Amino acid sequence: MTPQGQSLTGKVAVITGASRGIGKAIAIAFAQAGASVCCAARSTSDLDDVVKAIEAPGGQALAVQTDVTRLADIERMYQATADAFGGIDIVVVNAGGNLENSSIADSDPANWAATIELNLTGAYYCARNAIPYLQTRGGGKIITIGSGIGHNGRAGSSAYACAKAGLWMLTRVLAQELGPHNISVNELIPGPVLTPGATQSWSQQDNAVNTIDSEWVKEPEAVVPLALFLATQPDQGPTAQSFSLMRRDV
Repeated sequence: MTPQGQSLTGKVAVITGASRGIGKAIAIAFAQAGASVCCAARSTSDLDDVVKAIEAPGGQALAVQTDVTRLADIERMYQATADAFGGIDIVVVNAGGNLENSSIADSDPANWAATIELNLTGAYYCARNAIPYLQTRGGGKIITIGSGIGHNGRAGSSAYACAKAGLWMLTRVLAQELGPHNISVNELIPGPVLTPGATQSWSQQDNAVNTIDSEWVKEPEAVVPLALFLATQPDQGPTAQSFSLMRRDV
């Protein structure tokens, strides 16, 4: 059951990183709100479970194995979605992760570059290749999943911080370029969420966010209401904005 006025009936949404965590929660919620959903991620077995969870109560979903760092995968993901559901209205750029948790002095250059590629270049691929499909529909929405670390930085997370800072700016530039096409682009900052990847990252850092008493450490489902809010705004609604669930300034 979704809040009144938050219907996505007739809409088609693509969610990257949909096999677990935030992406899974958003994919299921969007389907419950009436959207047909493409669930994209690298893990096919986990994706199949998400699709089954959506289809069991009568929802429509498609699983597409996708590595967001591979441009060909992104192209195939969008084409498969358009073929299955007739077009694309909403894209949630969620896939990401932190592959380097050392100080800059001790960091592994390969892991540093891979973190940038996953979180920033992959987001660029997802956004760039969504544009023609959204324009065909006469408008739409891109929601990027950002991080407070991209606004404030954090020692030991330089690659992730730089990637998410770049995503923040990519969001703002996309919004300027796509506004005339009735495509809004906004950043959703979940704050600390209890996902397997985040928990592993926190365990490797002495100053992990989940040790800060004033912060709200949440389950993935707590991100859903804000994602639904952004997905159901008018096409000429808010854009180039950062919407945060953190209790501290981003």
